[in-house]
Amino acid sequence: MKVIGINGSSRKDGNTAIIIRKVFEVLSMNGIETELVQLPDFTIKPCKMCEGEHCLACMKAGQCVFLNDDFHVLYEKIKEADGLVLGSPVYGADISSKMKIFIDRLGIASLSDEKLLKHKPGAAVAAVRRAGGMTAVDALNHFMLFREMIVVGSTYWNMVYGKDVGDVSNDEEGMENMRNIGENMAWLLKKING
Repeated sequence: MKVIGINGSSRKDGNTAIIIRKVFEVLSMNGIETELVQLPDFTIKPCKMCEGEHCLACMKAGQCVFLNDDFHVLYEKIKEADGLVLGSPVYGADISSKMKIFIDRLGIASLSDEKLLKHKPGAAVAAVRRAGGMTAVDALNHFMLFREMIVVGSTYWNMVYGKDVGDVSNDEEGMENMRNIGENMAWLLKKING
């Protein structure tokens, strides 16, 4: 089994990556392979679903028809994965623009492949400085619900507080929630994959 984590931060290896890796620690202890994808390493352009004759063309083609960026690399990784962790920092009381562009593309492209996300376990996590964490987690959860994923929760909200890189490690309750997400996702993956 394998879980892909998407770090939607513009900062590689920052607080969002740290909290995803905390989830991954528990998954790894349960024998589940993990891979962290950091969106700054990829060029993903906004969805062009309504550009001329290409409106929703991905549904007919069975994949996204715009091939001039790195979206397809991530699409293939997600296609092969058994679970997904979506992580974003809070920018302007919401998810980052990088994450928004990514989930918009993934949401439309996956309409052509019902099996891509349906019934796949997914967890949303947010790195928060002060406020907007619920909005960010809700945006990611709404995406997963829209694509009929099984949303993995924890004992409290899926966010961890910290300003500077590494500060999230000092939020003991938040990091415990990340560990618990890992446990819940591992349990669910084992039930699904028998």
